[in-house]
Amino acid sequence: MDDSTTGPLPAGDLVLRGHALVDELMGVRTLSEVTYLHLAGRLPTVAQAAVFDAMLVALIDHGMTASVLVSKLTAFGAPNALQGAVAAGLLGVGDRLVGSIENAAYLLDDLLSAAPTGAALEDIAEAAVEAASAEGRILPGIGHRFYKSLDPRAGRLFTIAQENDLDGPYVDLVRMLSESASRRHGRPLVVNVTGAIGALVNEVGLPWQAGRGLGLISRTVGLVGRLLDPDGVPIAEVLAAAQARPSR
Repeated sequence: MDDSTTGPLPAGDLVLRGHALVDELMGVRTLSEVTYLHLAGRLPTVAQAAVFDAMLVALIDHGMTASVLVSKLTAFGAPNALQGAVAAGLLGVGDRLVGSIENAAYLLDDLLSAAPTGAALEDIAEAAVEAASAEGRILPGIGHRFYKSLDPRAGRLFTIAQENDLDGPYVDLVRMLSESASRRHGRPLVVNVTGAIGALVNEVGLPWQAGRGLGLISRTVGLVGRLLDPDGVPIAEVLAAAQARPSR
């Protein structure tokens, strides 16, 4: 192709989801607002934008997780391929780590959609916990191995949702699932951060399928930061920690 016959597109032709990229979005909307636009096909309300932004921030970094270890080990072998190290870490976003957001969002949406008209949320929660227990399933978004009385990230997200009038039936239901599960199993099973975000995915008007995508978006930022941090954990310590981990 003769590139001399083609030039850059006029600014007005750069469109994202029906909005002019240069004139309507750049310098006008935040990254989280444009992310919401791209996922939902519409710009968020002020309330949705505030809650959605907090959801993304909550997921960026959770310490020296398996994803970070994998990224650092990959970067050790291929230090010139940042994209490979980040991709390696993202491959671990599954049902156990971060990806449970999608499962929690689906569960809550399914429970409310399938419930009889006028059914009490307490009854919906009790039935869901009973069914999961009978089948030996773990409810996604419920319980945490370290936080026993409150996951502070979930608590903060619920506060922000309340401040923006977005603590609706999905938030109420996930809390009731926590209470019901705690009673049934005789120990505290809190709403963890992925459970809170799963509820808020529905509250801010996103499809439940977006849940895992939010984890990928935020964790990409977190992994790049970990790999670029000159004061981060040296690879020798990462290797030693990996070797010291007990087999499961």
